Amino acid sequence: MVERTAAPEAPPESDPVMPRALADIAPELDPALAAPSSLREFWGDFSQNRGAVAGLAMVIALVLVAIFADWIAPHSPIEQFREATLTPPSWHEGGTTKFLLGTDALGRDILSRLIHGSRLSLFIGFISVTLSLALGVVLGLLAGFLRGITEIFIMRLMDVMLALPSLLLAIAVVAILGPGLINAMYAIAIVLLPHYVRLARAAVIGETGKEYVAAARIAGAGPLRLMFNTVLPNCTAPLIVQATLGFSTAILDAAALGFLGLGAQPPTPEWGSMLADALEFIQRASWVVTWPGLAILITVLAFNLMGDGLRDALDPKLKR
Repeated sequence: MVERTAAPEAPPESDPVMPRALADIAPELDPALAAPSSLREFWGDFSQNRGAVAGLAMVIALVLVAIFADWIAPHSPIEQFREATLTPPSWHEGGTTKFLLGTDALGRDILSRLIHGSRLSLFIGFISVTLSLALGVVLGLLAGFLRGITEIFIMRLMDVMLALPSLLLAIAVVAILGPGLINAMYAIAIVLLPHYVRLARAAVIGETGKEYVAAARIAGAGPLRLMFNTVLPNCTAPLIVQATLGFSTAILDAAALGFLGLGAQPPTPEWGSMLADALEFIQRASWVVTWPGLAILITVLAFNLMGDGLRDALDPKLKR
C-alpha cells in the first residue's frame, strides 16, 4: 500500500477581527487606557447640547474675568469720582474711554465693580457648594448605610429644612449668626444641604444591593472603606450635576442676602448690594440697576445650561 502523506496545512491567515478585540479589552487590561476614551465619550455627549457648550464658555469667561479682575478693571471698585456721580454709560470722553457702563450715586465705576463682584460671587458659590456637598455626602452615606433610627433622624431633619422657603431659612441663619459675608456663605450652605443629603442617600441605596459591594464586604472591607472607596465613586455623577446647579442657587441667594443688607457689607463690590444701593435711582438712572441684574442673570443662566449638559452626558438613561 502506498502511504499518503497529509498535505502541510497552510498557515492560518491573520484574523482581521483580532486587533479590534484586543483594542476592546485593552482598557480592561490597563485602566489608564480607558481614561482618554471615557473623556472623549463624555465630551461627545456633552458637546451635542449646544446650550451646554455655550454655558461652559460663559463660565470659563467668568472665571478668567474673576482671576484677572485686578488687571481687567479700568478703575478700583471703591474709587469715587465725585465729579461724575450717576454718569450714564459713555464710550468716549475727551477721546479716551472713561466709564463704559456709567457710575453709581457715589461716582464709582460700575464696570469695575461688576468685574470685582464676579470674583466675590464665584467665591461665595464655591465655598457654599463645597461645604454643603461635603457635609451632605457624609450625612447621605450615613443614612444610606446605617438605615434605621439614624436614617429617620437625618431625613426628617432634611424634610423640615426643605419645608421652609430657602431664602427665609437663609435669613433666619444670618439673623442668628449676624450679617456678613462669611455668615452668608454658612447660611447658603445650610440651605443647599438637604438636596445633597437626599441625592447621596438615594444613590447609596441604589448601589448597596449590587454585586461589587457584596464582594467587597465579603473580602473584608470595613464600613468606612465600603462607604468612601467602594460606593461613593459610583455616586459622583448626580452629585456633580447637583453641585453645578447649586452654584446658580448659591449666587442667587447671595445676591438676595446682599440686597437685604445681610450679605457682603459696603463698600465690598457685590452684585446684590449693588442692586440695593441703586434701588432709589431706578427711574432716573436705570443703568445702575440694569447691569448688576444682567450680570446675575447671565451667570445663573450659564451655570444652569452647563448643569443640564452635565446631566445629559453623565446620566446613561438620558443618552441617545
